[in-house]
Amino acid sequence: MFIVLGTKSRNPFNISQHHLCSLFIVFDISHTTAAMAPIGKIYSYPGNYRVHIAQVAADLNNVELEFPTFQMGVTNKDPSFLSKFPLGKVPAFSSADDTFHLTEGLAIARYIASSGPASSQLLGADPKTSALIEQWALFGESELSGATIPPLLMVLAKMIPYDEARYNQCAGNLERAVKRLEEAVKDGRKFLVGDQLTLADLAVLGPMILASKFLFDGEMRKQAPSVEGYLKGLLEVPEVKKHFGEVTFVEKRVQG
Repeated sequence: MFIVLGTKSRNPFNISQHHLCSLFIVFDISHTTAAMAPIGKIYSYPGNYRVHIAQVAADLNNVELEFPTFQMGVTNKDPSFLSKFPLGKVPAFSSADDTFHLTEGLAIARYIASSGPASSQLLGADPKTSALIEQWALFGESELSGATIPPLLMVLAKMIPYDEARYNQCAGNLERAVKRLEEAVKDGRKFLVGDQLTLADLAVLGPMILASKFLFDGEMRKQAPSVEGYLKGLLEVPEVKKHFGEVTFVEKRVQG
């Protein structure tokens, strides 16, 4: 679930593809996990947090992922790629036998999470737990990512014109979402559902690490003091640390 960049027509600010991709880099995705025959391939630019979610799930399930060479605006415009993924979106997943194809980060992560011994941990062992995990995963995608991506495209990627009203609306939406997250972890909870890492935590961590770079600033953190500790705690999990790296908190939000 991300905007597909063209090499010319969709980049009116003439920013290089390499520079645009570097804005999202948190950790190199070029390596693979070790253990078994690959479950499949993921196509994406480096540093895509939606891919990191899938990588953590793969490690916990002891399955391997491959990452073919990928160039945004080139690979995803190739006819062979579009024959499998018609919208040209990334991340995109292809099974090892190339008969099963997925797009949308959460769908990919959910499939990989369900493909090994950690399935019940990541996705829930009963209907109620699974529903709670799904609720928070969708919260991460709709509320957190939805509030973070438009400002990023305005002030970091500069792919769309700066719109102060829209920027402020997104910042307000993020603040509201962060308050909800604070309510959930304010008593020192390490995980959102149960007492171990689930897809819910990973789906929240991804956009929050991104927002922390430019939007989730010191003023907002004052209103949600437990959230910072929650994010840092998730990064103490070895599989999470391996793929997400460190979190950097900006003191003053970046504006246009």
